[in-house]
Amino acid sequence: MPVTYKKCLLIDDNYIDNFVTRRILESSNFAEEIAVRQSATEAISALKDGSVKPDVIFLDLRMPLMNGFEFLTEFEKIEIEGKDSIKIFMLSSSLDPTDVKRSTENKYVVQFIHKPLTHKILEELGS
Repeated sequence: MPVTYKKCLLIDDNYIDNFVTRRILESSNFAEEIAVRQSATEAISALKDGSVKPDVIFLDLRMPLMNGFEFLTEFEKIEIEGKDSIKIFMLSSSLDPTDVKRSTENKYVVQFIHKPLTHKILEELGS
């Protein structure tokens, strides 16, 4: 599978989930570079200061301090180059249909993906 994106940002507070997801992204050649932030607040700071300029974001929903929906609210407020072309995939273990509906109603969220991320799901995203 050819590299799909230049830079991917993975936002999840769970170290194991980040490790597994990163390995899947790397072995699939999903992106040239993968940045990981263990909190939504760290991710917002990295986006604001320009240290991370992603083409695609995988965003966890349930996180302490700032959850995925709160991240989306803050993301809406920040001024960064190319923001409207960044694809956000909500990556969550939530089975709540309200979470799915709410995330897909957000203009930045392309798709809601149930954890864990797999090679098959990545192939479907690329097609």
